[in-house]
Amino acid sequence: MTGVAARPATQEIGRVEVALGRRSYQILVGGGLIARAGGLIAPLLKDRRALIVTDATVARLYLEELAQSLEAAGIRQDAVILPPGEATKDFPHLAELCGRMLEARIERGNMILALGGGVIGDLAGFAASILLRGIEFIQIPTTLLAQVDSSVGGKTGINTAQGKNLVGSFHQPRMVLADIDALDSLPRRELLAGYAEVVKYGLINDPAFFSWLEGHGADLIEGDGAARRHAVMTSCAAKAAVVAADEREADQRALLNLGHTFGHALEAECGYTGELLHGEAVAIGMVMAFELSAMLGLCPSEDPARVVRHLASVGLPTSPAAIGRGFDASRLVHHMHQDKKVRDGRLTFVLARGIGRAFISREVEPAQLEALLARALAA
Repeated sequence: MTGVAARPATQEIGRVEVALGRRSYQILVGGGLIARAGGLIAPLLKDRRALIVTDATVARLYLEELAQSLEAAGIRQDAVILPPGEATKDFPHLAELCGRMLEARIERGNMILALGGGVIGDLAGFAASILLRGIEFIQIPTTLLAQVDSSVGGKTGINTAQGKNLVGSFHQPRMVLADIDALDSLPRRELLAGYAEVVKYGLINDPAFFSWLEGHGADLIEGDGAARRHAVMTSCAAKAAVVAADEREADQRALLNLGHTFGHALEAECGYTGELLHGEAVAIGMVMAFELSAMLGLCPSEDPARVVRHLASVGLPTSPAAIGRGFDASRLVHHMHQDKKVRDGRLTFVLARGIGRAFISREVEPAQLEALLARALAA
């Protein structure tokens, strides 16, 4: 197996707690954490065995390094390697994963390690929640999107033909190890997709963080380690606070879906083929959410323009036209009605009264949505 050379962990580890009482856990952020994983994980193990779930791309880069770290800590391990890409997050691959884990004779006292991006984290976490009626797992996210969003908070699941993440469960990890050195191996497009989720936290309730991103986001994209660490720590702290207050999205956790109602509809229409990455869809969706807010007189017109300006400055798409295909408004609305947050047939949107002032609304009328879509799809 070809992997990267082990990297020394010279940075101090940053720690963020997700406060959920007896199920609380820590998010560790720093460089070289994959190389130190064995020692960090060992205190959480009921026995000295782990099963690593990863994809072929990540396996080539980090599986050997993780395995060596586990071996050094006296932890036996097996690995299941799946195909990369969003198309893996479906029923057939879930069945394959569960079958291979059972063939490996996994036990309830073992630990599942999700090594990879959001697809692996969601799929492995869901399998952990249902296999043997529940096995503990640890998230080791290797993409920016997974480090700042999908690895934190316990949402797991798969996609279906009807929409994204419609089948799943809440299953909190025992720990999250966010190795920022892993971001060095990301293609620029994947890094940018994750950056959209970073921007989201500033737009929801932290205008000072959004201003910081306007000044330092390009540095983060270009590889500045301090900027990456600050962004991951800030994003994780923001999500941890929301999850602690509303673990199962009964209310305010829905704020974390800023841009996602539009974004998930665009993803569903593209078919999860890689034509449109999740973070790219979120970037477009956040612009549409701010444009809808401005159209309804909720926020100044300067705010969506400012959002567009920043996202475009780092290379993220800001309108459906950037995808290079036509969209039918009625089909997008159909996909929106498959959203998990629909209540009594009414769509739920995260809108904004300004940058850093997001709120949840179920008061958008069909005619208002149609007007926004007509404007966005004509751009």
